[in-house]
Order: sequence, then structure tokens, then C-alpha cells
Amino acid sequence: MSQDNSESKEKESINENIAAENETVTENEAGIPSAEELTEEEKLREELAKEKDKFLRLFAEFENYKKRTSKERMELFKTANQEVLLALLPVMDDFDRALAEIAKSEDELLLKGVELIHNKFSDTLKSKGLEQVELKAGDNFDADFAEAITQIPAPSDKLKGKIVDVIEKGYKLGDKIIRFPKVVLGN
Repeated sequence: MSQDNSESKEKESINENIAAENETVTENEAGIPSAEELTEEEKLREELAKEKDKFLRLFAEFENYKKRTSKERMELFKTANQEVLLALLPVMDDFDRALAEIAKSEDELLLKGVELIHNKFSDTLKSKGLEQVELKAGDNFDADFAEAITQIPAPSDKLKGKIVDVIEKGYKLGDKIIRFPKVVLGN
């Protein structure tokens, strides 16, 4: 009888296990995803990740494009300004020569009038970013900031290898030299 009891208990436990497995199968059917559905979900997640990556790359590329075009536009404005200022530099040189010649005459009113126009013109160019490269006789020669057009025997030992005379003024726009000063070196 004890053996029958143990066999019946074993049968009951087997039946309970089968019933539990049946409940699991009905739960899977009721809404718990099976292995096939998990792979489809994973596929969808992978596709979503790929699309997000494409979107982020496209967005970054567009941002780089915007930055590049704005930078190019700023450079274009600077170069357009540079061309106009370069065209006006000979007029500035003519004003300087006219002032030097008028100063030799004794007509003070003419000198004042031309000085007023010269100052207004130079102030306008300065407001657009034009600056004169400051060089004078006796300065050391630097090929990065001046152009030597000739060499002459130095009038004194102090001027050997240095600037003897500035023939034409140089100008820079911002940090860039747009016209190098032309100088004479002492030999």
C-alpha cells in the first residue's frame, strides 16, 4: 500500500508538471512573445538604431555645411572689401604726395582744405579695417613685413643691413598685409 501511495504521488506530480506546462503554453498564446516574435522585435530595434544613426550623421553633416558656408561667406566679404581697399590705396598715395607738395607752398587755406579731405578719407579707410604698416628709416629689415626694392651704400655704419628709406607705404587689413611697404636697404 505504501508503494501504491508513492506511485500515485508520482503520477500526481507528473500530472501537475504536465498541467503546468500546458498553462505555460496557454500563457504564451495569451500574450507572452515566443522566440520568433523576439527576433522580429530585435530586427525592428536594429532597424530603428540604423535609422537613428543615419539621421544623426545627416544632421551633423548639415551642421558642418552651415558652418562652412557661413565661414566662406565671411571670407568673401573680407576679400571683396580687400579688393576695394586695394583699389583706393593709390588715391591715398596721391593724397600724401599732394599734401607734401602743398605744404611747400605758402597757401595755408589750401593746405587745411586738403588735410581735411585727406583725414576724412584715411579715417574712412581705417573704419573699414585698413591700417598702415609702420616702418621708418633705421628699422631692421624683415622680409615678412617689407619688400626691399634696392640696396644702396649705407650713409652710416648704423644703417648697414637696415632700412634707409621707405619708398611706398604698406597697409594691412586686419592681420593680413595687403600691400607690403617698399623700402631701400643700406649695404
